Parts: sequence; C-alpha cells; structure tokens
Amino acid sequence: MLEPTWRNACVARLNLLWLKSKPPTSASTAPFCGLTRYEQQSPVRQVSYYLCGEILEPQHYTEMFYTLRTAAHSDLIYLHLNSSGGDFNTGLQIINNIIASEARVITILEARAYSMAALIFLAGDKLIVHDNCQLMFHIYSGYFSGKGNEQQAEVIAVGKWFEKVMARICIPFLSEAEIGRILKGADLWMDSDEISHRLMRMQRAQDKGKRAEKAAPKLKKPKVAANVGEQP
Repeated sequence: MLEPTWRNACVARLNLLWLKSKPPTSASTAPFCGLTRYEQQSPVRQVSYYLCGEILEPQHYTEMFYTLRTAAHSDLIYLHLNSSGGDFNTGLQIINNIIASEARVITILEARAYSMAALIFLAGDKLIVHDNCQLMFHIYSGYFSGKGNEQQAEVIAVGKWFEKVMARICIPFLSEAEIGRILKGADLWMDSDEISHRLMRMQRAQDKGKRAEKAAPKLKKPKVAANVGEQP
C-alpha cells in the first residue's frame, strides 16, 4: 500500500525540478509572425471651378472664396481657365484666397488666359497647360476721376501697386526685364510651347535648389548665455 504513494511523490518532485529549470518564454523567443500594418485613411475632396469668359465683380465668386478659405490640407481644388480677363480687384481676391488656402490649388489653362486671368493661372500651386493655348500679359487699364492733383496721386499709387503685384505673382515665370516692358505698355504673348518651356525651366531650378539644400552642411547653432554675465 505504501509503494504507489512513494512513487507518486517522486514523480511530483521530478516535475517540479523540471519546471524550475525551464527558461521563461519571452517576446524575443516567440516565433515571428510578420509585420503588422497600421493604416490611416482620410477622405480627399476634389472641387473644380471653371473660370470662363469675363471675370466679373467679386460678389459673383463668394462661394469659391469660401471653399478656398475653408478647405483642408488634403483637399484638391482645380481652377479651369478660359478667360480674356476682367475685373482686376476680383482677380486679386481670387489670387489672395488661392495663396491663403490650405488646399492644393491646381490651375489648368484650357484655351486662353489674358490679362488678369494670366495672373490667376500663375498663382496655382501646380500649373497645367493644354496644347493650343495662349497667355497674354499687359498693363492695367482704367479711368480716374476727381481733381487734377487727386488723379495724379492716384495714377502714381496705382502704378507702384501694380508693379509690386506683377513682381510677386509673375517672377520667376517672367523675368524682371519682361515685366519692365509690360509696365511700359508692351503686350507679352506666348503659346503652349513657350509656356511649357518656362514651366519646365522653373521646375528644374526648383529641383536644383532642393538638391543644394540637402547637400549643404548643417551648421550647429552657437550657444548663447541666458542671462547677462552668465557663461555658456
């Protein structure tokens, strides 16, 4: 009767010793089951506007202004252009909203963009031109009223203002010399081939600048004492 009990006690003792000598299982010894992919999806909203015909007063474009101002960084907004120009103030408001928008704004030249429409085309984050299209740049036109000295002051102010607008929007697509000729009254015309050539030249210059920026050594900022007389 005592022999089976003694045998069971010996087996239990051996099992306990085996469990103590077994190394614990850890993540490093667990079998590799492959990478886990973590994915986040966000909706991309695409909105298209067709600026066709004459550019009218700004109250006709408030819906587009609102869309540009409230768009998210993941949105795409396409502006399709076929216009001979029009109201300069409306065009400037369109351009300012394009610049302020968080969305990626793509301007597409589908036929012609003259005068103010040409400036709107250059304001896009990405410029696309189809075949058989035209751009035309020229100086502003308008009329002035009031006393003689007031008209003279207005002419000078508008001239300086327009020169700054042309430089900010058109360079580097246009050279400073070309802008100077436009300010003197010349009309500058170009077709799709010339437009594409200038866009490719701008892209090459941009790519070259990015490569130079990456290759430039990063300088360490010098240490500056927090308080006067304190040693760095």
